[in-house]
Amino acid sequence: MKFIKRAVLLSSAMMTVSGVFSQEQSQDSRKSEYIPEIHGTIRAKYEYEPGFDKGRFEIRNARISVEGKAIPIVRYKAEIDLSDEGAIKMLDAYIRLQPNNRWKFTIGQMRVPFTIDAHRSPYLQYFANRSFIAKQAGNVRDVGAAFAWTFGNKFPVTLEGGIFNGSGLTDQKDFWTNNYNFSFKAQTIIARQFNVTLSCQKANVGSTDIMIYDAGAYWENSHWHIEAEYLRKLYAHGAFKPVNAIDAFAAYKLLVKNGLASISFLGRYDYMSDHNRGGVDNLGNLKTDDPSRHRLTGGITLGMGRKSLQADIRLNYEQYFYGKDVVPAISERNKIVAEFVVHF
Repeated sequence: MKFIKRAVLLSSAMMTVSGVFSQEQSQDSRKSEYIPEIHGTIRAKYEYEPGFDKGRFEIRNARISVEGKAIPIVRYKAEIDLSDEGAIKMLDAYIRLQPNNRWKFTIGQMRVPFTIDAHRSPYLQYFANRSFIAKQAGNVRDVGAAFAWTFGNKFPVTLEGGIFNGSGLTDQKDFWTNNYNFSFKAQTIIARQFNVTLSCQKANVGSTDIMIYDAGAYWENSHWHIEAEYLRKLYAHGAFKPVNAIDAFAAYKLLVKNGLASISFLGRYDYMSDHNRGGVDNLGNLKTDDPSRHRLTGGITLGMGRKSLQADIRLNYEQYFYGKDVVPAISERNKIVAEFVVHF
């Protein structure tokens, strides 16, 4: 009888301790959910131009971001680049209301929802240097508010839209407007491998409004990624001739062992017609800032690390093609690029 009483008491004590431990573990789990996540990306590279017989070392990016949850449905992110081609820039600074995975509302400073390639973070890029669409024609960050809604199970569709100041990243304090910029982006994934993305954006260069339209698609599996994208940029009142840009590339990833996670072989063709980014001539008319050019890029990427920890070595060669009378900028010529990327 005494043995049974002792067993009952011991069992009760064990259940109590287990309950307390489980409760503490649950509390710790809830606390850890709100611990901010710190991420960073560093890109260091060397470029050599054979025709110019000169080269340079450069820290292309040194990004640090902090993101997390304030409460279960409110998230935040702040990202700064300590060396965006040598300059310090505040990139993302927003608050996001996201009660579930279906929809979210974001207000603050962010990348405008537009295009495929321009929306990629530096560590997710396939080549050392971005496409013309991602660098010159479609790369926009601004301050505003955006809404996203995802629906569908078999063929999930995401619709994103937003309105923005049009002031860019630095001109906010004394910027007032009644002519907001806007963007809209729709994308769907078919059979978990094929993505189709359509987007449009109203923006501005100086006092000139522009409309940009973009259509792109890619197919990927465990080895291949094949992508194509087309962009068309129209200037209000014919202030500058329409701009066309194309980006098409293929990447094949070979998984290997012995310390390397993968080796990727890549090829890209991209093109951009004469382009204006806000420059004007002596008469105040928009002029060509980026002359028309074609480019072929070939490369190999050695990928080390997986998921949230990533280290890549990108080796690229870029061949440019210009018109006869064009004198290209020093950084827009044939070049060999060796880039080291770390993301954590």
